[in-house]
Amino acid sequence: QVQLVESGGGSVQSGASLRLSCAASGYTYSSFAMGWFRQAPGKEREGVAGIYKGSNRVYADSVKGRFTISQDNAKNTLYLEMNSLKPEDTGMYFCAAAAPPPPGTQFRLLVLITSPSAYKGQGTPVTVSS
Repeated sequence: QVQLVESGGGSVQSGASLRLSCAASGYTYSSFAMGWFRQAPGKEREGVAGIYKGSNRVYADSVKGRFTISQDNAKNTLYLEMNSLKPEDTGMYFCAAAAPPPPGTQFRLLVLITSPSAYKGQGTPVTVSS
């Protein structure tokens, strides 16, 4: 049974940093595409960052240059380093695991991790105040 447990969210001021973690279990961690998506109240899911086999990373335009996704396969843990946070980054952040993209389609990582068929955790809240 796939289990994803997020941690690290919190309430911060604009410009601050947070590091989210996602502990994964119940499956062969390295065989899945992993990522983070967020959802603000009344809004749809937004893919934030995705990673597959370490070297394939995709970011939403809204977070490029500020967020960094990484993973530690030895610890089955996914991370999201968030810097220069803005009020528009506020939302519930979810870790997701999805079937990997076919070769040559890594650009679809964000679509895959926001799909209803992806596994996801319970989320960790992030609130950024101005």
